[in-house]
Amino acid sequence: MDALPEFELVRPKTLDALLAARAAHPRSNLLGGGTDLIVNIRRGIVAPKVLIDVNGIAELRGITASAHELTIGAAATLAELAAHPMVVRHYPALAQAAAHIAGPTQRNMGTVGGNLCLDTRCIFYNQSEWWRQSNRYCLKRHGDVCHVAPQGRRCHAAFTGDLAPALLALGAEAEIVGKEGRRRVPLGDIYVENGLAHLSLADDELVVAVHVPAAVPSAYSKVRVRGAIDYPLAGVAVVLRAGAGAVESLRIALTGTNSRPFVLAGTDAMVGRLIDEGALREIDRLVQKQVQPMRTTIASAQYRRLAAAALARRLTAALFAEQQG
Repeated sequence: MDALPEFELVRPKTLDALLAARAAHPRSNLLGGGTDLIVNIRRGIVAPKVLIDVNGIAELRGITASAHELTIGAAATLAELAAHPMVVRHYPALAQAAAHIAGPTQRNMGTVGGNLCLDTRCIFYNQSEWWRQSNRYCLKRHGDVCHVAPQGRRCHAAFTGDLAPALLALGAEAEIVGKEGRRRVPLGDIYVENGLAHLSLADDELVVAVHVPAAVPSAYSKVRVRGAIDYPLAGVAVVLRAGAGAVESLRIALTGTNSRPFVLAGTDAMVGRLIDEGALREIDRLVQKQVQPMRTTIASAQYRRLAAAALARRLTAALFAEQQG
């Protein structure tokens, strides 16, 4: 990797000061833990002239829980989230997702907002400048062809954040602040199925917090090349509530396979049913039909498709069995 180029570092202490700095430097990048951003700068993938450090803003930090809602500040660290007693006890999918991101050093630095707004990834994009130049760049950076799908006109880089599927399955909302004010939207609304521009946020907007409703039994798991550090090749979160012998609600969300994290459609058909082999086969079919893995990693697209389906089956069966006592 190359040495870091020169840039200006701005350190606002309030949210208003952050918004003012963002308005004054519209091409700036926000710096939380920097675990992904700094690597991309050194690779020449991005070259911001200004970085705005969000870590000094008290309003963006902290994790609070009430009987009705969990609120997570965008600058809370992944390590804090993974170890928070209320999260571990009542939102296990979220704690599991946070605990399995990268390694301990990255979790101590990386932030919730950074993981939710993580740039999409591809083996043709996340390379050094000389590598990308010698391979004619790609549609996501300087080029005009997606090497994964040369006949198409869309970038297929995959979203690989771990927190998003857990939060999507739990029905979380994102709190967004910009020059037009403050608003809350379903978390899924901030994502778009486009590897080139996968966030729907306006240039002046940023995620300041995530709000999660009352807890439901949940779990998260993923597959990756190595047991540590690596991004998910496929990640699955399942939230399931069951009564005596039947499903009351089921939500499944996925990451690592598409250009956005998404909630699996069709799981409402499981309500009122027993999770048996027939139900698990139907979940397998739904996952394989809806995921869209492409050749964006060293693992094959078909492997990632099958792995996502297997994880969904396994987590659903385990959560249902736990609640049957």
